[in-house]
Formats: sequence, structure tokens, C-alpha cells
Amino acid sequence: MTLIRSLLFSVWLYLSMPICAIGMSPALLMNHNAAMGVVRLWARMVLFGARWIAGIKVEVRGLEYRPTGPGLVAAKHQSMLDIVVPFTVIEDPAFVLKKELMAMPFIGWFAWKTKMIPVDREAHAKALKDMVRNTRARLDEGRQIMIFPEGTRTQPGAVPEYKPGVAAIYRDVDATCYLIATNSGQYWPAKGLTKFKPGTVVFEFLPPIEAGLKRGEFMKRMEASLERASTALLQP
Repeated sequence: MTLIRSLLFSVWLYLSMPICAIGMSPALLMNHNAAMGVVRLWARMVLFGARWIAGIKVEVRGLEYRPTGPGLVAAKHQSMLDIVVPFTVIEDPAFVLKKELMAMPFIGWFAWKTKMIPVDREAHAKALKDMVRNTRARLDEGRQIMIFPEGTRTQPGAVPEYKPGVAAIYRDVDATCYLIATNSGQYWPAKGLTKFKPGTVVFEFLPPIEAGLKRGEFMKRMEASLERASTALLQP
């Protein structure tokens, strides 16, 4: 039964993208809010399918700690769900993402229109400078910068490997860093379209890290907070 539900949800998930992108493509000719509205609609469609087809519920905790204006949001990354949920609980997120995604059909159209922040991983130092410059521009627009410090999805409980990009942004834009822990990988794994498991995924906003810390102290506090809270959310 779980296999059948997983397959049905996979169909729902991958059909939802072209349905929203093509059916609401006129939003690409409108303003930012219209395009973001389409992305939010898609996110809600995904969560609806996750709940009623795959049996995956989503609970968001610690909303008193979420940003209410411009800020940097560092989140644990275990699942595609980590990209979906922020569109339903954060005011105007701008994701730091791989440059290749901007060229993809459907996803790339709206990523471009909503001014997401592409990173060319092959460009190294230039990529870092471009990321910081684009981050400043989005912050000046009052947006929340979403970044996954590990750079890619990891298995629940795996040894983390945090990348320096988040520290560069934190230092150069002098912004408060908000944190999101999760156990999403237990129910929506990074790989495998037939491995969805019924259960409750929790996203938990943690007390933010104030601006102005030195790089080493910031990285230590961020990693410790995210790992401790995410591990505590794992179910036996």
C-alpha cells in the first residue's frame, strides 16, 4: 500500500509543476507578487498531495522566531520538501540555488521571474562575489534569503559538512541569521520516488543568531543549533 501511495504521489508531484507553470504562465508577464503567488499555489498543491496521497503531514514550530523582514535563513536540508514549505510560511523567500536550475523548464521560468539567487559552482571566487552581491539586492527589497549551508541534501543523522558560503553572506551583509531544523528526510527521502513514508514532518524555527559574530563562532553556533535540533526531531 505504501508503494502504491508513493507512486501516486510521485505522479501528483511531477504533474503539479507543468500544470501550474503552463496553466498560470501569464503571471510571468506580470509583477513579482503574481509570479510568487503561482509558486505558493504550487507549494500548497504539493503539500495537499503529500498529506492526502502519501500520508505525510507537515507541522511548523517556533513561528515566533521566523523573520518578519529582511534576513538570512539557514536551513537543514534533507528533502525536496525543504524547498516547498518555506513558500507557505515565509513572507518572500529568495533561494540560493544551483545555476543549472535556472535553465530547467517550469522551475527555471519562475525562479528567474521571482529573482532567485543562482550560484555557478564552477566559478569559485567569482561565484561567491556574485552570490553576495545578489543577496544584498534581495535584502534591499525586504526579502528573506534561504540557503542550505550543507549545499545539498543529506541523510538524517549523517555526519554534516557545512560549506563556507553561508558565512560569507552572514559576514558581508551583516544580517541576522534565522535557523530551521527538520526531520524531513525520514518521510521524504533525498532519493527514490517509491520511498515516501507516512508520518509527520516537523520544521522548527530556532532562536536566531545575531549579526556581527566572527566567522568561526557563527559557523560553530549555526551547525550546533541545526544539528542538535534536527537530531532531536528524528523518530526511532
